[in-house]
Amino acid sequence: MTRPITPPSELVQQWDREWREQQNAPVIGWSANLLAYVAARAAQWGADQQLAEDAKWLDHNALNEPHLRITPVGESLKEAMRPKPLTLKEQALCELVDAYNLGQIDDSTYDTIRKALKALPND
Repeated sequence: MTRPITPPSELVQQWDREWREQQNAPVIGWSANLLAYVAARAAQWGADQQLAEDAKWLDHNALNEPHLRITPVGESLKEAMRPKPLTLKEQALCELVDAYNLGQIDDSTYDTIRKALKALPND
């Protein structure tokens, strides 16, 4: 199941500490949630930029290099590396599994909800 590109929380906290040290003063106004959100969005943006460049390189070199005589596949690469977001049904199943693994629901409840979710159409 696909999850967004998100830097580990330890790395985000390290970046926050490094930035605060560079400022030589505590910075007021950044919440932990906002910092995590901005870090995740920045990581995703950077990964998307790299993927776009990789796709361009692949399309160009697929036709120009003797050892890579293939049809340009840059768009296929992007589609493979950035699959569609999870459907609401898939998200619910993921959250159900997480809740079960954390011991927040019992076996019977898990099985009932899982069966009900599986029975829903794939929208």
